[in-house]
Amino acid sequence: MSIRFLAVLASLTLPLAAQAYTSAPALAKLEKDGALPSVDKRLPENPDVITPIDKPGKYGGTLRSALRGNGDGNAILRIVGNQGLVRWNIDMSKVVPNVAESWTTNADSSEYTFKLRRGMKWSDGSPFTADDVLFTMNDLLGNKGFVANPPSFFKVQDKPVVTEKVDDFTVRFKFAAPYVSFIEILAHPTLQYPTLYSKKYCSQFHPKYNSKVDELLKQNNAKDWGMLIRQKCGDQETPTRWANPERPTLDPWLIVEPYGGSAAKVRLKRNPYFWQVDSKGQQLPYIDELNLAVISEVETIVLAAINGQLDFQSRHIGGTPNLPVLSENAAKGNYRVLQMEDASSNSAGLFLNFTTRNEKLRSLIRNKDFRVALSLAMDRKEINEIINLGQSMPWQLGPKKSNRFYNEQLATQYTKTDLKTANELLDKAGLGKRDAEGYRQYPSGGRVSIGAIVPAASTGGIDTLDLVRKHWSKVGIELVIQPVERSLFYDRSNTNDYEMAIFVVGGGLDPQFDKTGVLAWSPTESRQSLLWAKWAQSGGKQGEEPSASMKKRIELDEKWKVAKTQAEADGYLRQILQLAADEFEVIGTTATPRVLGVLSKRLVNVNEKMPWAWPYATPAGSLPQQWFFK
Repeated sequence: MSIRFLAVLASLTLPLAAQAYTSAPALAKLEKDGALPSVDKRLPENPDVITPIDKPGKYGGTLRSALRGNGDGNAILRIVGNQGLVRWNIDMSKVVPNVAESWTTNADSSEYTFKLRRGMKWSDGSPFTADDVLFTMNDLLGNKGFVANPPSFFKVQDKPVVTEKVDDFTVRFKFAAPYVSFIEILAHPTLQYPTLYSKKYCSQFHPKYNSKVDELLKQNNAKDWGMLIRQKCGDQETPTRWANPERPTLDPWLIVEPYGGSAAKVRLKRNPYFWQVDSKGQQLPYIDELNLAVISEVETIVLAAINGQLDFQSRHIGGTPNLPVLSENAAKGNYRVLQMEDASSNSAGLFLNFTTRNEKLRSLIRNKDFRVALSLAMDRKEINEIINLGQSMPWQLGPKKSNRFYNEQLATQYTKTDLKTANELLDKAGLGKRDAEGYRQYPSGGRVSIGAIVPAASTGGIDTLDLVRKHWSKVGIELVIQPVERSLFYDRSNTNDYEMAIFVVGGGLDPQFDKTGVLAWSPTESRQSLLWAKWAQSGGKQGEEPSASMKKRIELDEKWKVAKTQAEADGYLRQILQLAADEFEVIGTTATPRVLGVLSKRLVNVNEKMPWAWPYATPAGSLPQQWFFK
């Protein structure tokens, strides 16, 4: 069934009679007192009708979850959700309308026309219209004062999308060439830009609309208007998105106690203008408030979970080592243990930095024999038994066996321990000389040592590196583990101040949308070389020119974007995966085991088979706005 047909089918959903709409008791009282318009006036003419997973719910209650420190804004996004033009359905099998009521495409999929929901409103009661979409796409993403280069997913053949207003409730996205994957990509949490900014509110911080912006810059200690807008209106993945209670949103819950600084908790309350209803006409969300504790230590989050103090939690406690303690305390904590299939490819990928500042090490990293030797020196069976409690298997990276893009070479090459061959390859690489402690030396002198940055909260990553350190020492390579706070981990990545980084590798179930391990496409996540990714993003104007193999993959990715058919697009992706297999840049450890979570036995309408996936923004893809308490 084609995406175009699904869009037309979804647009045929009939609105309920206006008189059938009801809202939460607290909002109904405000209506009665004249402090809030009636629910039918707060909803769009054709609200999004959500059929509950189990049954229509009851209003009330506070959902408790936890964040880690002050750099964990995506934990809020994963509950509040991605209110983009489109979204994945509950089981992540297809894309459906969301903020947009429907969409159509032209014959070659180079133009997409979205019909917005007439009468839809921001959380402050102001209308949401095509002007809001154009403000974001043209005045923000199309302005170098806000972003140096538009996100790559809004470009084709290095030409940015042209966004047009057809009428007040219709917008058109025009690309320079066919873009058959755009709708599925648009469902991703990092593509929610078109619906993120209220023009009425955010334009006051833009020099085009306010000649006195300089005064606001001084008042808010902002160096430029782009920073000022991010302070006041946020950005997709920044903590400031959750720091300003005045910012209008389309989210089901609104910030009351903001995130940031020394806040011990973040509190959100129901959005009275939220635009979804259930099949009985009850305005969503059912749950009154979210209470998100800000906890610095992972161990404390685990303790809160097993004590029944969290109604839903997976982030930071989802690793396999927590399975025994979560299972043993389920009855006491009155929760069920979720085991969600992880969409990622590898639980701990070793991203050697091909553009590291360490020139001698950079030369080695770019030698495939050196990378193969490091892989062969690892004992992945030991890693699996100790880190994953035997719940996974040795794995490099790439799509899982169940995925149509599975590439056996990419997934399994060099995963068997072979110290003899590893030593031979290291000798061949010119590292035959060793120091008194048995570590190999460069031909010019000095120990071959690799520093690995890892988020301090990633106990699994640190424990994995500790095992790898032992394995590599057997062939004379020193590994120095460098745990850093999450914010510093990203800072050091972004400034190219690292030799190797360890992080989850995506693309196990969604290789079309997460190519991190096989392609330098993300300037924040592609740690085999963020400078290569910046080169690709900027059309060669920034960063560093990649290797011939990576340049070929970048070219294939551009062809993938403009493929005229799905079969043609799939062919390009398979070529990208094969080139990555041949080049062998990122070293994997084990396939991702299932991700654990705790779910209160009192919560109803939760899709307990939901995947753990960033495109799904788990659990947001299961629509927590239709969760309710028994």
